Amino acid sequence: MKAEPFSIHVPASTANLGPGFDSVGLALNRYLTVHVQPFAPRKTTFHGEELQAFNKDENNLIMHAAQFTADSFRKKLPPCQLDVVSTFPTSKGMGSSASAIVAGIELANILLNLELSKESKSLLASSLEEHPDNVIPAIFGGLTISFYNGQVVETVHVPDVAVEMIVAIPDGVLHTKQSRGSLPNLLPFNKAVEGSAISNVLVAALMKNDWKKAADMMNRDLFHEPFRSKWVPLYAELKEKAIELGAYGAAISGSGPSIVCFTPHQKAAGITEQLSALFPQYHFETVFPDRRGVVVEKCLSAAL
Repeated sequence: MKAEPFSIHVPASTANLGPGFDSVGLALNRYLTVHVQPFAPRKTTFHGEELQAFNKDENNLIMHAAQFTADSFRKKLPPCQLDVVSTFPTSKGMGSSASAIVAGIELANILLNLELSKESKSLLASSLEEHPDNVIPAIFGGLTISFYNGQVVETVHVPDVAVEMIVAIPDGVLHTKQSRGSLPNLLPFNKAVEGSAISNVLVAALMKNDWKKAADMMNRDLFHEPFRSKWVPLYAELKEKAIELGAYGAAISGSGPSIVCFTPHQKAAGITEQLSALFPQYHFETVFPDRRGVVVEKCLSAAL
């Protein structure tokens, strides 16, 4: 078992990209970092104002995922001290729960010398998250298109993605459970066929890095945006303005309430500045694709 301190870095992610509902995800260069001191008294400390509420939860999601992984291999998880920081917010549609799950799986993987493949991590993470769109890009990096049926995961990984992004983050939070409650249980067959065709064209466009075509398909989504957009303040207005300023298009990030805008190379910073002046209700950040996924680094000390 590993005894030296180490750190786990897990990227944020934006999922769905419109009609790629519960399947398509893209890793972002914002990170959850877990500093680990193995064989120290068992304790998890969340640092930063955004994460303070988690200090009240002894069974946090990171440790839950680590214990789940250990149990899956009939191993005993050794005690460890965790210090957790994050450069992206929780409950804003940027994959915060997915990053915690992936961090926990990696924690067990390193402590127990499991040597898990990305595919094995993907199956564990999807079984905990119950859908693969956020957890798999957090593992692989880049763009991922995945299928999960409760038993197997199939993924197509696109490591190099030629796009810049703007994430528009409102003050309010939107929990995934609440957002999913807006979705219908059924779609009429003809609508399901149409939605599937839109999703197919989205994926084909993404594989060709044709973001203009992809954005057109995002705007046609039938699976979730028509039902979730009511939870996203000024969604239509912000998206329209972003396109007017030069963005390809926009989509609800994950389950919301953040919005992700996709832009051509070297356009995101300028558009971000203009949108910030027009929509003071939002905090805007220019972000880029993360290409590495979860990364483990040795460190001299796990303490902050």
